[in-house]
Amino acid sequence: MGIVQIIVVIAILLLLVKPAGTYLYHVFSNEPNRTDRIFGRVERGIYALSGLKKTPGMSWKTYALSFLTTNVVLVAFGYLILRLQSAMPLNPNGIAGMEQSLTFNTVISFITNTNLQHYSGETGLSYFSQMAVITMLMFTSAASGFSVAVAFVRGITGRATLGNFFEDFVKAHVRVFLPLALLVTLVLVSLQVPQTFHPTLQVTTIEGQFQQIAIGPVASLESIKHLGTNGGGFFGANSAHPFENPSPLTNVIEILSMWVLPAALPYMYGLFAKNKRQGWGIFAAMMTLFVLLLSLNYYAESSGNPAVNALGVDASQGSMEGKEVRFGIPQSALFTTVTTAATTGSVNNMHDTQTPLGSITPLALMMLNNVFGGKGVGLINMLMYAILAVFLCGLMVGRTPEFLGRKIEAREMKLIAVAILIHPLIILVPTAASFLTELGHGAISNPGYHGMTQMLYEYVSSAANNGSGFEGLADNSTFWNVMTGAVMLLGRYVSIIALLAVAGSLLRKQPVPETIGTFRTDNSLFTGILIATVLIIGALTFLPVIVLGPVAEYLTLR
Repeated sequence: MGIVQIIVVIAILLLLVKPAGTYLYHVFSNEPNRTDRIFGRVERGIYALSGLKKTPGMSWKTYALSFLTTNVVLVAFGYLILRLQSAMPLNPNGIAGMEQSLTFNTVISFITNTNLQHYSGETGLSYFSQMAVITMLMFTSAASGFSVAVAFVRGITGRATLGNFFEDFVKAHVRVFLPLALLVTLVLVSLQVPQTFHPTLQVTTIEGQFQQIAIGPVASLESIKHLGTNGGGFFGANSAHPFENPSPLTNVIEILSMWVLPAALPYMYGLFAKNKRQGWGIFAAMMTLFVLLLSLNYYAESSGNPAVNALGVDASQGSMEGKEVRFGIPQSALFTTVTTAATTGSVNNMHDTQTPLGSITPLALMMLNNVFGGKGVGLINMLMYAILAVFLCGLMVGRTPEFLGRKIEAREMKLIAVAILIHPLIILVPTAASFLTELGHGAISNPGYHGMTQMLYEYVSSAANNGSGFEGLADNSTFWNVMTGAVMLLGRYVSIIALLAVAGSLLRKQPVPETIGTFRTDNSLFTGILIATVLIIGALTFLPVIVLGPVAEYLTLR
């Protein structure tokens, strides 16, 4: 029955990919369509208020500068609110302002779509901060990522320009995230997720003691948290908390919310390329990697902990440590795989308590950083690997490689090399450096190989802009707030700028006609080559550190 549950959710996703991808194409193609009649008046009003009278196409440099400037302004606004939240309205529980390094980490975390939380939501933030900073940044960071992804697709598919960042930014809000978030919020409220401004509830327990129960505007944050592949949570327990995720039905809704849009982007790309097979090929590569790693996690967690099994304890229920009974192994394994494949970071079980082999799945998905990905990141990264695969195949046969009718030359490959290398660099170097100081390894709660994995996971999650954590690490310190904040910044912006430059470079090139010798990128052979390229590069880069952590722990338990 566990496998059936997983298959049903995947089948629902497959049914939603085509209509969702088609809708996204209509939103961002800048061609007249029926959505203009519904949302056009709202967008024109926003343009008028902001002084954006025209939306001319931008060069890649202007697009990147607009993206960065918008993000800087939002960071400054968020930092100010969090520092001064004690003096802000909607603070019925009297929560004080946030400490400096934690504020830095939090605003960087949410603007980069990472949503790594070194604070506990219900005790660290007021209602106003949850809405005006956290929820606001969940919308704007997701819309920023979507805009960049669409600009990249326009560039490599030969559109006239990359588009206008501010137009894409507004469309992503008005036509995608706001209506979907409203719909999902209403559904979650109907399924008993709280949405209120009432202060903390005081109840009397069976023992006659008083207990404070935190509530608040939870449903509205949960909706955009998953739709925007943001992660984080209103409560410290995240989506394992019964107020955030009360039932198996809400669990499936949250899984699909964070999975549908990233999964639909390859189909949108196929429509932009005027070749749907291109889009399905990219999607097939993503889904193959996803199913392989999902199978590993489900098998490992269903098999139970080897050390516990050796004691003769009944292992028929699998390893339920750190998991909610209402979800069980299947929905916990699926949630773990989706949240790291889509770089969401929301969790419905404690990743720190997963079996050693099971923990390889979330680590590997974040290390690969291209399996569906967050809002646009997964598609961009997979297309980056597709260009790399074409380049390598061209070298093997002695031809100048071409992708979508444009030659791939030294400039593009240098930029792609930067985007590929920055990811392992900002994971492995900080992990090694943290072991050299008490400020780093002193935060480990579990010595030995598992402690190695705790520290590694924190940096992998930060670099991949995922935000989930092993949570056994004492990470709310100045050292960890600053280190992970810097990693999140580099993980978000270096690769985005480099790949926008690739899109701008390809856009300027004249298309070359397809010949009998042109390497096709819309068939199953290329999908297989793409999967192999991702796995080989990922294995060569990260296999040694995986062996030092989860693999060594597994062998020790055996």
